Amino acid sequence: MIDYSARPDLLKGRVILVTGAGRGIGAAAAQTFAAHGATVLLLGKTEEHLSRVYDAIEAAGHPQPAVIPFNLETALPHQYDELAAMIESEFGKLDGLLHNASIIGPRTPLEQLSGDNFMRVMHINVNAMFMLTSTLLPLLKLSSDASVVFTSSSVGRKARAYWGAYAVSKFATEGLMQVLADEVDGISNVRANSVNPGATRTDMRAQAYPGENPANNPLPEAIMPVYLYLMGPDSSGVNGQAFDAQ
Repeated sequence: MIDYSARPDLLKGRVILVTGAGRGIGAAAAQTFAAHGATVLLLGKTEEHLSRVYDAIEAAGHPQPAVIPFNLETALPHQYDELAAMIESEFGKLDGLLHNASIIGPRTPLEQLSGDNFMRVMHINVNAMFMLTSTLLPLLKLSSDASVVFTSSSVGRKARAYWGAYAVSKFATEGLMQVLADEVDGISNVRANSVNPGATRTDMRAQAYPGENPANNPLPEAIMPVYLYLMGPDSSGVNGQAFDAQ
């Protein structure tokens, strides 16, 4: 899928929400979607980072994005409802949802992993992702061609020692994707798939592998073809699949 070549207006007229849009893969995806014609909703907890991405999209002359400061760790159920109501009133529908935000948490043997740390990772990486998905699903169903993309990991497909809560959360991510894909299959215009980005030059990767030379990994911009494919009409009918970006 890395060879996919997107036409310039692939996402014209589409409204796409990206979580963790302030940095790394989320920022690259947001700018890439905007460059292909999408109105991008930039969701994240740090407004300063989101504003930088907003400014870059504006400066490039792409459709005006929207900044949505939203803390997935502390958000309460009513705040998800308010978010959905705001998107519906401002945009009328949602054509795409990229679940990109997540945290690694401590990389340690399970025996030494505190309950608090385990639950924090699961809350941000799984619970908040579920809340966002379930709350925004009615808006996605208003689209004639909607795509939900879940960000997975190689350790969410085959676990490895010391990846702790992160690996468990990514297995849960694959599970949530599969359940949603099966539920929408054949009865709506919504599809759900997952992407394992692979080793990418991001702050999170550097945190996980402090001894690694970051220059050996591709920049987030280099892995965007699969994201464009899944967010655009060329993947219509592709549902419940696990993709690798590299």
